[in-house]
Amino acid sequence: MNLTSLVRTSHITRTFTHSIKPISSSSSVSLSHTPTSLNPKPKTPLYLKPPIYTTSLSSLKKFQKWAKTLSSSVNASFKDSSNLHQELNWLLQDSLQNPNILQTHEENDNLVALRLKLDDLYDLWTQRIEKRRPFQYIVGCEHWRDLILSVEEGVLIPRPETELIVDLVNDVIKGGGENGDLGNGLWVDLGTGSGAIAIGIGRVLGDLGRVVGVDLSDVAVRVASYNVERYNLQDKISIKQGSWFEPLSEFKGQVAGLVSNPPYIPSGHIDGLQPEVGRHEPILALDGGDDGMSDLLHICNGAASMLKSGGFLAFETNGEDHCRFLFDHMETIHKESFCNLKIVPDFAGIQRFVTGFRS
Repeated sequence: MNLTSLVRTSHITRTFTHSIKPISSSSSVSLSHTPTSLNPKPKTPLYLKPPIYTTSLSSLKKFQKWAKTLSSSVNASFKDSSNLHQELNWLLQDSLQNPNILQTHEENDNLVALRLKLDDLYDLWTQRIEKRRPFQYIVGCEHWRDLILSVEEGVLIPRPETELIVDLVNDVIKGGGENGDLGNGLWVDLGTGSGAIAIGIGRVLGDLGRVVGVDLSDVAVRVASYNVERYNLQDKISIKQGSWFEPLSEFKGQVAGLVSNPPYIPSGHIDGLQPEVGRHEPILALDGGDDGMSDLLHICNGAASMLKSGGFLAFETNGEDHCRFLFDHMETIHKESFCNLKIVPDFAGIQRFVTGFRS
């Protein structure tokens, strides 16, 4: 995961509510989800809330001017300060029933519809600037691939480079060949978080393909389940709560593919992360132990017993050193278990992923 500030991908249009099927109440095939009925419902993303509040256009313009001034006054303390004005535009787009109203140069007392109170809008932007609360937590969603995923405190914000895991899986599925029909097999996403990878994979699998996403966090399980249902994939994707392989004992030796973006930041580096990450994102999803390899090694060591012959694996790491260490570990300690190991770079050319197949 790249730990720089995250920005909404500009080329993705706001088609979320149109591209998602209604949540069905019945299904022909059932994949059991971890019961979450006793837990609070995930927070609704801002742009999906009903526009039941109003304010005058002049008051809204006053807020916009205030927010821009506040952003400009603290720009030097933000690593990606140029993104603040764009984030403000996105916040207003998500808040307004008709974002085009801001394009007018008029300032009058005509009422405009909002999805939150104007005072709350002031409060949210103050949180963004003064508390460095991540923008994604403020609006309650993140754009990832062609998805718009619900996120909230307690759930790691999915990073752009993690999208490559889905691309790697898709390439393997399309390749077919000696590895068989992996696209119609069972896939596992360990440490699923928001469910981003699980949903991405679920959308490229064949009709019989299934995904199990696992996370220890009850917040992540709730949010991932919500995202799965938003995309009407609950027949294809199951979300289970537990630590790594614990909820998967029934699938030993049957898994067609195993992927993970586990915690991999060395414990001693957590305090040095940018405030949006270190202060707000879940330590459970960041801290990978003294050298950042604790969870990666645990997953690697357990993968051999879970994957069927020819099964695919892909792990995200902290960079070149982690990739090389994991690659060497699998080539030596697990030389009889894995084959065709590769190190794959991310969008920035950083060695980020280790992939391979079960022998």
